[in-house]
Amino acid sequence: MPGQRSITEAEKLAEAKLGGIPVRREQMAAVANIYRAASTVRHHLENSVLRGSDLTWTAFVVLWVVWVWGESETRHVAEEAGISKGTLTGVSRTLESRGLLERSAHPTDGRLVLLRPTAAGEEFMSRVFPAFNEEEAFVTSQLSDEECRVLADGLRRVVLQVERHGEERRRSLLDGAEPAPRRSGRRAKG
Repeated sequence: MPGQRSITEAEKLAEAKLGGIPVRREQMAAVANIYRAASTVRHHLENSVLRGSDLTWTAFVVLWVVWVWGESETRHVAEEAGISKGTLTGVSRTLESRGLLERSAHPTDGRLVLLRPTAAGEEFMSRVFPAFNEEEAFVTSQLSDEECRVLADGLRRVVLQVERHGEERRRSLLDGAEPAPRRSGRRAKG
């Protein structure tokens, strides 16, 4: 698990630090645990099923997006994978060098680049995804199928809230100013 403290220790420390500060604790715990769960699951999957394939989480997500969507413009792949176009360039080059992905110019707009899985990429995902899914089952094994559905639905609603109203909220918090450009402190490796 990432970090040096258990989830229980982290919760106790946060509660002690916050003391009487008026915050919405249930919402704070929900968002903190979304982050903790995502980090823990990502770390587990990278160090189990993806390690044998020598792929990072980011490279696997990029390959997954292109595998599921088929040929796609890089800007759409980057957006869906939650990474910058610059990061996608490095990851796609790595996947291309491993024979899993092909890059090509858009047929009508030479400024755009398309990504598609190769036959080897298709075979790789057909072989690796079942093992990946077995680890998804492992990390959720303390939940029933119904609890998994409820959790997935709740998290989907969190995503939809931000997708539908996040920009308006950001602008109101920034008095209409544009948000600062995202900066990546480290580069993702493919």
